[in-house]
This record gives sequence, structure tokens and C-alpha cells, in this order.
Amino acid sequence: MASIQFIPGIDEEIVPEVQLTRSRDGSTGTATFRFSQPKILDTSNNQEGDITGMYLLDEEGELVTRDVNAKFINGRPQAIEAIYLMKSPEVWDRFMRFMVRYAKDHDLSFTKA
Repeated sequence: MASIQFIPGIDEEIVPEVQLTRSRDGSTGTATFRFSQPKILDTSNNQEGDITGMYLLDEEGELVTRDVNAKFINGRPQAIEAIYLMKSPEVWDRFMRFMVRYAKDHDLSFTKA
């Protein structure tokens, strides 16, 4: 089963909005994840540990990004944005395999811009 974690061992329940961009030659790409009101920001999760990155887990292994930022409104965390960079066609293909599994597990669909 494909899952997303911010603290190892704790799956994020909120499904993100994901935007993909890819270079014209297909050699690089970027995935921007936006989580609105993610469960990891609940105060009950504070004792579990610190957010150290975003971990994309499936049967092939783990993809990791450390580019994770919280968005605050009136001093309270409201959202998380994470950016995953893909610097080769192989990494793009691996990411897309993860996304296919994640989409299947969470009943998601793909919409072209």
C-alpha cells in the first residue's frame, strides 16, 4: 500500500493536491504537494516527533524530500506544502509508479492542465 508520511511510522490521512511539471526534454520534473488541514499538524501528534521531511512509501521503497513548509494563519498551522524534485527520467518514472499506486489506494484521478 502506498502512503505519505511526515514523521516515520505515521501515515498522513489527508490526501494532498498534487501539481506536476516536467521540462520540455523530459529530463527533470517537479511535484508540488499541498495538504490542507493535515492530521500531522493536530496537537495530539506533537508527542510523536518532529516533521523531518515527506516520505513517499510503497512496495518499491521510499522517496524522500526535505523541502517541506508549513503555512500559518493567525499563528496556527493550516497547511503543508512539500516539493519533490526529479532530476532524471528514471526518478520521474519511479515517482509516477508511486503516484499510480497512491492514486489507486486513495481513489484519485489525473486531470491535465
